[in-house]
Amino acid sequence: MSNGSMLDETHDSTLRSWVERANDGVTDFPIQNLPFGVFCTAAEKTPRIGIAIGDQILDCAAAVRGGVFDALPSTQRAAVCDALCATSLNALMALGREGARAVRHAASRILRNTGDEASRAQQWRAQILVPMSDATMLLPAQIGDYTDFYASVHHATNIGVMLRPDQPLMPNYKWIPIGYHGRASSVVLSGTAVRRPAGQLRPDPAVDPIVAPTRSLDYELELGAFVCGENGMGQPVPLDRAESRLFGICLLNDWSARDVQGWEYQPLGPFLAKSFATSVSPWVVTLDALAPYRCESYVRPEGDPAPLPYLSNAHDAAQGAIDIRLEVWLQSAAMRASGIPAVQLCGADFRTMYWTFAQMLTHHASNGCNLRPGDLLGSGTVSGPGPTERGSMMELTLRGKTPVTLPSGETRAFLMDGDVVEFRGWCGRDGAVRIGFGPCRGEVIAAE
Repeated sequence: MSNGSMLDETHDSTLRSWVERANDGVTDFPIQNLPFGVFCTAAEKTPRIGIAIGDQILDCAAAVRGGVFDALPSTQRAAVCDALCATSLNALMALGREGARAVRHAASRILRNTGDEASRAQQWRAQILVPMSDATMLLPAQIGDYTDFYASVHHATNIGVMLRPDQPLMPNYKWIPIGYHGRASSVVLSGTAVRRPAGQLRPDPAVDPIVAPTRSLDYELELGAFVCGENGMGQPVPLDRAESRLFGICLLNDWSARDVQGWEYQPLGPFLAKSFATSVSPWVVTLDALAPYRCESYVRPEGDPAPLPYLSNAHDAAQGAIDIRLEVWLQSAAMRASGIPAVQLCGADFRTMYWTFAQMLTHHASNGCNLRPGDLLGSGTVSGPGPTERGSMMELTLRGKTPVTLPSGETRAFLMDGDVVEFRGWCGRDGAVRIGFGPCRGEVIAAE
């Protein structure tokens, strides 16, 4: 269905930037994207907000000091410029989608290759642009709360078949966006090493459990959505306002210790099997940048229940999904030592999710739960219907029974020490410029 009402001048596929690498056709960060992140440099240790453009970062605080953002609407200028000079995105997220939209529009005019604002900005090029190669990326926001959902019916079914072949999906799955409260303190940035966790395992049901490093370490291919704005306790967020509370999206790896999870998850769900690490990519692609790739929500098969009224409206049905292509790549230590590049393990499409991010947020707040700027929502593992679309190793190897063979000749039932897992994601369609998320990467290191 058409998403024309969501498009504006920033999505024009003919726009080009005076930042040369933004126009090369392969970058994740053309001028049509303009995602937000937080960075520092060796010369300036203080964290500051940046906008990715090609192979450069627009230093927002420097741009504010130089008057480059003076063309922001007068009603928003003071609050937005203050937020852009902060050390995290939380203050900008507190202004809601409108604040982020104003900055994105201003940045588009500043960075395109025509116009008075762009001409003035180019005079400040040395002061306002930082090469990505000189920057150290940081977590984009101070994450107060993290909730992980289970929104792929294909993933839920694949897992359920292995664990409960007589009832793969629980009776509530098609009625409720299932989720659990994760651990915000162990959300880490892409590139952070992930130490193999230890936990209580029971590999033999006839023998008492043991405490040992996990033998079944897994990745989960997900997207994360950052919340903006705020609702007070006791104030639900109706579905028609849910997207105004979604700032933007990043890649997310919900690392999982499957053997720990299998022993501990009954009756209250994930705990230590998930709380040791969750990796996120550094750049947050705004929901506005994703407008050209919005599409019809997952069409439920005949016989599935329709969403209850509070989880259903015409806009979400017509454009609630986002057509994002996601991939998992793996490189073992032996592959690196031999110069063998990473190998793709799977690819999946986010548009196949059973529940949309708007439905997840609305359900989360339906009991009056207060969601705050910088809160993080995980989508749950993104898996498709085919055997090459399984977004976790547990699915891919059928719980370790059918290991994958790597180009080095090694096999993997689950992750080994030294393995580097990288997620990649992008959007593309005819008539729109390809935009991406940048990688989300983590190396597994040995247990303590």
